[in-house]
Amino acid sequence: MASAKTTQVLGDSAPLLIPEPSTSQFIFVIALGIAVVHLLTNSRYGFHRDELQFLSDARHLDWGFVSYPPYTPFIERVSLGLFGLSLVGLRLFSVIAQCAAIVITGFMARQLGGGHWAQATAALGVAVSPLPMFEGTEFQYTTFDYLWWVLIAYLMIRLLKTENPRWCLPIGAVIGVGLMTKYSIIFYVAGIVVGLLLTPARRFIATRWFWFGAGLAVLICLPNLVWQIRHDFVSFHFLRYIHARDVGEGRAEGFWRAQFTLCANRYAAPLWVAGLFGFLFNRSYRAIAWMYMVPLIIFWASKGRGYYTAATYPMLMAMGAVVIARALTTLPRFWRAGTQAAYTVALLAWGVYVATIILPLASNGPLRARALDNNGDLREEIGWNELVKTVAQIRDSFPPQEQPRVGIIVGNYGEQGAIEILGPAYHLPPPISGTNSAWYRQYPTSPPSTLIVVGHSREYVDKTFTSCRLVAHNTNPYGIHNEESDDHPDIFLCGAPRVPWPEFWKNYQSFG
Repeated sequence: MASAKTTQVLGDSAPLLIPEPSTSQFIFVIALGIAVVHLLTNSRYGFHRDELQFLSDARHLDWGFVSYPPYTPFIERVSLGLFGLSLVGLRLFSVIAQCAAIVITGFMARQLGGGHWAQATAALGVAVSPLPMFEGTEFQYTTFDYLWWVLIAYLMIRLLKTENPRWCLPIGAVIGVGLMTKYSIIFYVAGIVVGLLLTPARRFIATRWFWFGAGLAVLICLPNLVWQIRHDFVSFHFLRYIHARDVGEGRAEGFWRAQFTLCANRYAAPLWVAGLFGFLFNRSYRAIAWMYMVPLIIFWASKGRGYYTAATYPMLMAMGAVVIARALTTLPRFWRAGTQAAYTVALLAWGVYVATIILPLASNGPLRARALDNNGDLREEIGWNELVKTVAQIRDSFPPQEQPRVGIIVGNYGEQGAIEILGPAYHLPPPISGTNSAWYRQYPTSPPSTLIVVGHSREYVDKTFTSCRLVAHNTNPYGIHNEESDDHPDIFLCGAPRVPWPEFWKNYQSFG
């Protein structure tokens, strides 16, 4: 039997002595169901261009990379050691991270006083929301970043509920790991600090445990900070470039719409709206509301992309499920059960509808066509094997004695990763790439005299290299339109750069 503990969820009145709710087994069932769906479908299509970059960087481990901190390439290196080049094996870590976020959300609802329905509904709300659903389909640093935000929220709830400052230590540890995963977590930290300063929770700042936690966070991310110093804070320049590109291309538009349609299931809006007000009107947990509002305002004001705030919604859903469950207790039992069932069905039904776009549920037929027509990320998983095979055929057209003098130069990190990861099966040499961290790996000490050029326009190759001619097109057998087939489909055969290699390389650095 659950022990009786003091639990206060709504209002500022004196807490009541009520039994702490038991953990709902449904949250594990929901997580397991999502895991099974991902494991059954994650082998379809191929690697995403971002996954190919992670795989490339995983083969060159360092304490930092131009476009992200070192955590995700490290996990990918572990995956390579365990599973080799397996789509299901590689994405298993993403599936585990998404399922962990689902379960932790259910745990948050339990800590806030929610019973079985509240816990299961909060977990289901996360499981069937578009962004977290997507995070289980590919190996992305956003997947692990999402998990750390959710875990920090849970630990903050534990801190505020128990009033034990020792919880600052695990919070600091997770923040440190988060900074080694994705730098944007710093805006979440800003929300935590503001939430503490503007609420009675400011008392924790005066404890030694708060500063121990802050010190632990800095200690964990210190190696990456040293790497950034040694590389002139190149990631800052990268992020500034990417942000300007996103704004210029309109990727930051629809920020507020994304809060309702991308970050959370459309029918989860009552959950997170109720959760936000539940936190705001609760003196004990008001700091959590600031953990949502501060990143939201920062990302909106700075023209961030809409999905950047997605990881703040699980904590709101957890509180919202508790608030709504408490409100429904005023209804007769029959009407309460009917309302709960109807809402659960609506939440699940919309999740299934969204899944037909986000998940590769079918390898052919209408479901496949629907997903590929509406999901640009799935389209970016198609055509890499064909690209590598085409490049290999061009190289093989040379006499064997000339092939060692043929190099492959690429224009983006997807092409780089494809040649580096899939090319060994065709005995291709490592690609020459100036994108992101690949630029630091330089070009061969004995530069090739002949270049297969991928990912560049006719105008660029004629201006940059000698004796260029078009030799092939980058296509895929399915006729899928993606970045490779539409933006730079031509493959050229060229001579050496028009300027000496050191001068060429100095100007070949790019961000992407």
